[in-house]
Amino acid sequence: MVLLSKSVSALRRFRSRAVSYEGGSYSLSSCKAGGGSLDHYTTCAKLSEDPLKESSPSDMLVDSFGRLHTYLRISLTERCNLRCQYCMPAEGVELTPSSHLLSQNEIVSLANLFVTSGVNKIRLTGGEPTIRKDIEDICLQLSSLKGLKTLAMTTNGITLARKLPKLKEFGLNSINISLDTLVPAKFEFLTRRKGHGKVLESINAAVDLGYNPVKVNCVVMRGVNDDEICDFVELTRSRPINVRFIEFMPFDGNVWNVKKLVPYYEMLDKVVRLRNTKAFREYRITLQKQPRIIG
Repeated sequence: MVLLSKSVSALRRFRSRAVSYEGGSYSLSSCKAGGGSLDHYTTCAKLSEDPLKESSPSDMLVDSFGRLHTYLRISLTERCNLRCQYCMPAEGVELTPSSHLLSQNEIVSLANLFVTSGVNKIRLTGGEPTIRKDIEDICLQLSSLKGLKTLAMTTNGITLARKLPKLKEFGLNSINISLDTLVPAKFEFLTRRKGHGKVLESINAAVDLGYNPVKVNCVVMRGVNDDEICDFVELTRSRPINVRFIEFMPFDGNVWNVKKLVPYYEMLDKVVRLRNTKAFREYRITLQKQPRIIG
């Protein structure tokens, strides 16, 4: 399956507030507001000091359009072991002092507040979430929250392969792996680091462990990797992989240029042209002849 997205969900928002609302989900940064205690946390909805006294728990997750949002994103760290050109400047970013970061217990406590209010999906992001030494314990505690159905993670896959068996055992049941090119030299150019083989190893490990689908996030840039769109589509032909093509969008420090933007409709056009090839038509005919499992 191939998904086209107009939002760069893979991009990190390093200076987000403790809790913010973005595009249909709540986002919880690992940075404490003002470096204080849990008493300093507020939502962008400007909740009262004791919101439970004025509204039911579910009301906290309803926006001004009456939509209920049940998806929480938690940024575990600002640190990352890559320097992707569309995400972070080469010199990195100024990091928040460790004393201002949420502890494991604080993350779980805040997540529990959201889950008891109606959130049923949590995604762990960063930076690179697998950098945290307590990532396994965080997953174990979050997956134990009553009412949580999905615990997901977005990762660059560099260190994922060796950690994934334990993460899956501890309740991580959905995975997104960022990979923008299938060419090792391009990977090193885009990320300013080596590690292309490690990412592929992580994708294979996720498939072998039974993740279905394994979601691959690919930020498409003209003149860089737009010639690989059909190659990424081929990854989905016989394996449980979903490729999510993402538009290159402006972001602080990524030197965005409209000339590098490949609109989603142009990506779709490339995929449609692939579908119209003789080889693809023959493949579709083969699939249609195979027995289907119902139920």
